[in-house]
Amino acid sequence: MNIYPDLYLDSILELSVETLNKNNIKGLMIDIDNTVVDTEKNIIDGLEDWYKKIKDAGIKCIILSNSSKIAKIRSVSDKLEIPYISLALKPLKSGFKRGIKLLDMDKENIAVVGDQIFTDVIGANRCKLFSILVKPINEQDLWYTKWKRPIENKILEKYKKSNEK
Repeated sequence: MNIYPDLYLDSILELSVETLNKNNIKGLMIDIDNTVVDTEKNIIDGLEDWYKKIKDAGIKCIILSNSSKIAKIRSVSDKLEIPYISLALKPLKSGFKRGIKLLDMDKENIAVVGDQIFTDVIGANRCKLFSILVKPINEQDLWYTKWKRPIENKILEKYKKSNEK
């Protein structure tokens, strides 16, 4: 099982249309928590401008979240005018399969963007999707991710070292 992302960025805002085009990506599944929304439920500054560029380039997007907090998900969904899938159960394949169906395109043209290796990256890799890991917005994790983050940081160190060569 591949636990490394295909691409690692400091923020989703660094993900450019050029990078997506270079990798033949026409659709994105975007995580919410700590990827585009902080722990206070605030959407990151610049997200709407970033999304406008993505949308203008013809790239389709959906939200793919493990969260059950529909109001939080819907706030981002409504702001960006994109559909969402909640309770995705990442890294299980079922949520990703629903996302593929909703995007209605080939898997090789879809990328998943998220802040966690154990949910977003592993799930994307298991489904043969392009995986993009971003740094978490907040250093402070929620209780259900706090135990995983030190392990993910070790994996990320190895990933960075292997990409320096």
